[in-house]
Amino acid sequence: MHSITRLSGDDFPGRVDDLADVLAEVVAEGASVGFLSPFERSAAAAWWHARHRAVADGSLAVWVCRGPEGVVGTVGLALERKPNGRHRGEVVKLLVRPGARGRGLGRALLGTAEQAATRAGVTLLMLDTVTGSPAERLYHSAGWTRFGVVPDYASDPAGLLEDCSFFYKRLV
Repeated sequence: MHSITRLSGDDFPGRVDDLADVLAEVVAEGASVGFLSPFERSAAAAWWHARHRAVADGSLAVWVCRGPEGVVGTVGLALERKPNGRHRGEVVKLLVRPGARGRGLGRALLGTAEQAATRAGVTLLMLDTVTGSPAERLYHSAGWTRFGVVPDYASDPAGLLEDCSFFYKRLV
């Protein structure tokens, strides 16, 4: 059985090692989530440590998915702080370890972020992902609308440019 837990500002530092392990593993497996190879675990930990202030001030919510094998996934919800955009948020860093995929954990993490956004008064969510990826299929099946594709938007960890699909979802 897996459980999904939101990390508080106080809890977050104690989970950075787990989050770093997940991030480093998915990048090593080729996930295009903002980093190039070689990507050391220490760099992953530093990236997560830099998010602590946002988690503490509530502009970034982070959840972890734990199972018998430890932390196997995470998702973030970034809330817009500009006065004219407080109705929107962005789903960021939806990551599931390769060995834990195919169990519905990505869908559960996504649903958790969507529900939290609704409770926070967010009515519009956005995200982006590699075009043609399993994540893109997940978002389509979860009711998200693709509104565009940008060619050669970002590179994968090996440095190869990939197209990126941008999605939104209205929460009512």
